[in-house]
Amino acid sequence: MKIAVFGATGRIGSVFTGLAEDSGWEVNALIRNPHKIPPSLRKVNVIEGNASRRSDVEATIKGCDAVFVGLGTDKTDTLSVSAPLITEAMKKYNVIRAVIIGTAGILDSRYQPGKYRFETPESKRKSTAAAEEHLKAYQAWKASGLDWTYICPTYLPDGDVQGDVRFERSYLPENGKKVTVGDTASFAFDTLVQEKFIQQRIGICY
Repeated sequence: MKIAVFGATGRIGSVFTGLAEDSGWEVNALIRNPHKIPPSLRKVNVIEGNASRRSDVEATIKGCDAVFVGLGTDKTDTLSVSAPLITEAMKKYNVIRAVIIGTAGILDSRYQPGKYRFETPESKRKSTAAAEEHLKAYQAWKASGLDWTYICPTYLPDGDVQGDVRFERSYLPENGKKVTVGDTASFAFDTLVQEKFIQQRIGICY
């Protein structure tokens, strides 16, 4: 298996990339600053570049079997700009499968039909900017026709795998408060390996 990873130096992306390497996968990682790669991930094929640049995205995906996206928002539009570039590159190189890390804010509201969680009091965040950026990216994936899965965690503290992760399609499980970075990366990796939840958003928490 050869996988293209976007966001390999991020909290979830670095753990996911480690799991891929431990499983013997070859990893293409698009990275703006190669010096940020932790020593544990030195075996990745580094493509130095930007996820907002089509040529860099295509170079990362070419020859791969699947894609993982763990990009953050960081008060930029990288997430929404890169999403259509990634989906178009996947189609160009006949790559069908992708797992993307989103946010619980773009899951459906449990109490206000027709709205996303970030549009209702279910979301505790004061600013909706990050969720709106995630939504734009999600809409690009939804329209792509590819075999995508959106993993949508709630509050994400650092931490290793604890297990007992609850999940629900399209919604955040009731009374969900948090899920660690380790468990989120592990859930995403298992989802990719087992080819589960095709074209679905999955809310996860403890």
